[in-house]
Amino acid sequence: MRKAIVTGGAGLVGTGLCAVLIDAGWEVASFDLKPGHEGARSVICDVGDEASVNAAFAELGWETLDLLVNNAGIASPNRGPLAELSLADWRKVTDSHLTGAFLMSRAAIPLLNQGGSIVHMVSTRAFMSEPDTEAYAASKGAMVALTHAMAISLGPKIRVNAVAPGWISDGKGLSAADKAQHPVGRVGRPDDIAGVVLYLADAGFVTGQVLSVDGGMTKKMIYAE
Repeated sequence: MRKAIVTGGAGLVGTGLCAVLIDAGWEVASFDLKPGHEGARSVICDVGDEASVNAAFAELGWETLDLLVNNAGIASPNRGPLAELSLADWRKVTDSHLTGAFLMSRAAIPLLNQGGSIVHMVSTRAFMSEPDTEAYAASKGAMVALTHAMAISLGPKIRVNAVAPGWISDGKGLSAADKAQHPVGRVGRPDDIAGVVLYLADAGFVTGQVLSVDGGMTKKMIYAE
């Protein structure tokens, strides 16, 4: 049975990732500050903290790994005006995304010694922005660069790719306008992301790539009327 670690496994996308991987026959561990999907092994971990990551891997006790999905991170992108953003808040956001991806990947490399895949969960906000989202956007943009850097350093044994989700929802409270602004006619679901992660886990000729999964929104021109 192939083994996967999903960070942020207790969140919306993380729970969906765990569920789809388990249904596909994977053994899954969820690294999160809260218990994750009930079918996954739950390991409490602050991915932005080196000691916590080291302790989590020791607790897990796996000797091999086939897939690491770096999905953890503070979900709210809006941190207020840049002129008022504290260094502590900046570091809190960047540690949860970028530093967490680095620490988890570094710890996972020895377990991926038979070959495997790392998938970073970035965001379309790495390429486009709303106001007051600097820490989040910078974290995700840096993870895009980390993706191609790691792909070159760790290949050919370990492939490294990224998924850039757009608007992903549990489907509650969505309006017709919410759906209509997507060229595919709907808002994304966690299983849309999970399906792409499964593809990347087995896509042996794909590395260093960022796949946008956003219903086409980043390709749509918008003019104010």
